[in-house]
Amino acid sequence: MTKKENRQLKMLPSNFFSVKKRFFVTLLFSIFMLFGCSSTTTATVNTSYGVKSAKVTKQDALMLAKIDSHYKKWYKTPYRYGGMTLAGSDCSGLVVNFFKNKLSKTLPRSTAEQAQLGYKVTTPKAGDLVFFKTGRSRSGLHVGIYYANGKFLHASTSKGVIYSNMNEDYWKKHYWMTRRVTGG
Repeated sequence: MTKKENRQLKMLPSNFFSVKKRFFVTLLFSIFMLFGCSSTTTATVNTSYGVKSAKVTKQDALMLAKIDSHYKKWYKTPYRYGGMTLAGSDCSGLVVNFFKNKLSKTLPRSTAEQAQLGYKVTTPKAGDLVFFKTGRSRSGLHVGIYYANGKFLHASTSKGVIYSNMNEDYWKKHYWMTRRVTGG
């Protein structure tokens, strides 16, 4: 091996790390430019209903992911009045668990008390509480966590923890109000 070739081999590691460093800095800068200055973005959201692309804020996308994660853990948990565990839960118990485990927020245990929280909104967004007057349970109230496109997560008395659609006749007929208890 010639001296020139030997010198080139010794320079290779330093050049290699220099290229890696420039690539990493460029990558970080690109990510910052794409996401750091923007409050809305087009996001592809993997949901239990399929993949959807929509303009959502990063905060909304994060909330959708948290709700879907909660759904995946609690899916098909049977309905049990007064229950708050994976062995069985009622609607307000599911809501209490979601807010505690996903949002680090303590909510009252009963649906009637939850209906007093936050403020009323006319257009629900992910994470809002949707209330229905069903006549079931002691208070006659039912609560769920709004997801998107009319869908909400709740503990169904017949099917356990599932997503339902507020546009279905039953839910449309019994809808009472939506309350926002999260920020914004």
